[in-house]
Amino acid sequence: MRAQICQRCLAPSKLLLRHNTTAATTNPLIHQAFPTTTTARRTFLTGFRKTAVEKDGQVRPPLPSELASPSDHPLYKHAEGTRVLLKPNNLFHPMDKSPSPSMRERAASIKRTAYCPHPHHRAANSPTHIKFTCPDCGVPTYCSEEHWAEDYENHMLICDAMKEANEDDHDLRSGRFFPEFEYPGEQMDEALINFTNWDTFLYTRDFRAINDERSLRQVTKLLTYPITVASFMHELSPYDLRHRLTVEGLKSVSALRYTLHPPRTGAGKNIKGIRITPPPVRLFILGARSESSLPREVWHQLTHMFPLSTFHLVFIGPQSMMNRDAELPLPDRTPANPFGAVVERVSHNMKMSTFVEYYHTLHDTGAFKPYDPYFDMFVLFHPGLGHPGSAAEWESTLPRLLDTKCAILCTGYTEEDMSRDVSWVHDKCKGEFDVLLEPGENRFRSLRWDINDEDPSDLSQGNWGIWSFRGKRYEATKQDLETR
Repeated sequence: MRAQICQRCLAPSKLLLRHNTTAATTNPLIHQAFPTTTTARRTFLTGFRKTAVEKDGQVRPPLPSELASPSDHPLYKHAEGTRVLLKPNNLFHPMDKSPSPSMRERAASIKRTAYCPHPHHRAANSPTHIKFTCPDCGVPTYCSEEHWAEDYENHMLICDAMKEANEDDHDLRSGRFFPEFEYPGEQMDEALINFTNWDTFLYTRDFRAINDERSLRQVTKLLTYPITVASFMHELSPYDLRHRLTVEGLKSVSALRYTLHPPRTGAGKNIKGIRITPPPVRLFILGARSESSLPREVWHQLTHMFPLSTFHLVFIGPQSMMNRDAELPLPDRTPANPFGAVVERVSHNMKMSTFVEYYHTLHDTGAFKPYDPYFDMFVLFHPGLGHPGSAAEWESTLPRLLDTKCAILCTGYTEEDMSRDVSWVHDKCKGEFDVLLEPGENRFRSLRWDINDEDPSDLSQGNWGIWSFRGKRYEATKQDLETR
């Protein structure tokens, strides 16, 4: 039996939508703004009456000028994230005055941690925290309006990109429906995947048509992680001997492709057609951060691109469960689960394991041995191998990675970030590794700009660059000794 509500209680809600009654009754997105249960309706209307204004004996919604901030509106408090709060033509807001509380909190975090980039502070060695928000991009950038005006010529070089990033972040919090996040299922055998670029990939994978650049940026922000890996391993990979793949790289990816693309003949329903199922392909994702908390249907795209294989994704790193404690509390470390691994069975052909631990600790215990270049690969998303703040953490891990002789796929935020990692590996292990894929731009990088909260002028794109290497394999030759 449907819950009922009297017309007297419903009157204030009707006033909220008096300017667009037709849209309120036909648009399901607006319907989501209102509670569906009697208790929730009563709570909602009580909050409304506390903020409503009485005039001429009638109750009306408060005007914007009567609110201390946009978030004081009772409808906003109830429905943020469940209805359309921001329209496509109303996505630009200064971060510190944003209608989204999370954006205002982020602006406050930038002001607490980031320093003004004006040359005066570097010359005088007097760092000063950011306090002023640029009116053009809406991002806190300088300590004062004077320094912003003096350094405006340099800021103009990145102002448009920062504004785009600001609007994209507000778009994610707008409450709109995101059709671009609906992913296709299994791939038809007759339809080959084209890995030339994002457009050809989305088309040949039968994604919904994306005609808006902002929607394209949003979808590539998530898909860049599995598609970057698939573009390297797939038999239709855009990286070949003419495009940055080395001879040693061809040997490594050929081993992986032998497993990922098994022959379709030989199996059947009767006893004569029985074929042994190979072990799953293990992808060790080291230094995992945000990629470990991606929606599981994003990673599940790997199984659709390699339908005859099974996968075991292993996320390893001290931050691999960051912000997921409420979702999946860490299990106790027991003799049966000595490292407190979180195991998720996504589907019959994909399993995920998460270890909040350093890889070299797990490697020394032999937890994942034996390693096989035909079934195993290491992936490092933005590892910061050569970054001064994280290089020390990788010094113990790198030699152990090279000992496995498995392919190691690395990405970088920017060309500078990737070049720094390459130089660090050359300095630490010169002559002990082979380059499989020459460093260069990733065809499936994220198209969204990301703002570094510790330095807003530092813009990057997820997985901008890609390269690969592995431990050197020494070929042994047999030589016949002359008999005396």
